[in-house]
Amino acid sequence: MPATSDDKVFAGSIPELYETYLVPLIFAAYADDLAQRVTARRPRRVLEVAAGTGVVTRALARALPANVDIVATDLNPPMLEKAAAVGTSRVVEWRPADAMALPFGDGAFDAVVCQFGAMFFPDKPRAFAEARRVLAPGGVFLFNVWDRIEMNEFAATVTGALAQRYPADPPRFLARTPHGYWQRDAIAQDLLTAGFVALPSFDTRAERSRAASAQVAAIAYCQGTPLRNEIEARDAAGLLQGATTQCAQALAARFGPGAIEGGIQAHVIAAST
Repeated sequence: MPATSDDKVFAGSIPELYETYLVPLIFAAYADDLAQRVTARRPRRVLEVAAGTGVVTRALARALPANVDIVATDLNPPMLEKAAAVGTSRVVEWRPADAMALPFGDGAFDAVVCQFGAMFFPDKPRAFAEARRVLAPGGVFLFNVWDRIEMNEFAATVTGALAQRYPADPPRFLARTPHGYWQRDAIAQDLLTAGFVALPSFDTRAERSRAASAQVAAIAYCQGTPLRNEIEARDAAGLLQGATTQCAQALAARFGPGAIEGGIQAHVIAAST
């Protein structure tokens, strides 16, 4: 399933809802994990691409010594503006930047970090080649991607509920993009094409996603991601809330009333220069 241009649109109220609902739901645990992996490498300069609203940036700022420079970038200015507004525990340089055309010199960083952004790159080998270009010798490109949607229970449930609501043209953003780039062989080949010579390492990590209610999880996915764009394009009446409610009902039916919990899983990849 090829990505569409709307898959990269994080605008309007999406950044606020993304930070409020989606970050604690699925991103926080993996952000801390990435930050610890970076810290173990003892870098001097770290570049983050596709920083979103800054969950990894904040984890890096907490984990890395104060003398380590952190530059955080994202293609979407509204997301970066939200990240900067939330802030970090110490100084971070925020810069809008396209991961496929990084505005930095060769060998400028000891580590390049990307949390759940690689799936959105239109040309993954090109973006990976840019990461390799800006890495110093002995540097590392650390990134993670979601495993297939069946291993991510809330996302799979939401996708199924929307397929029932829009059977003629089901919204497939979650399966197509966030959960559409999980095959290890394909990722390794893209890194090889980008110029990484050493075989990358893969670490598959299972975590638990928790929400105070099914409604909270439904808002996170239906209103805090570009899935919202697909729903609104199909619902001429603008009944985004109706789709959100239907997804909440499906989540409650599968995971129970009240607070809910489901499995999430991702691959963490390290490619060294």
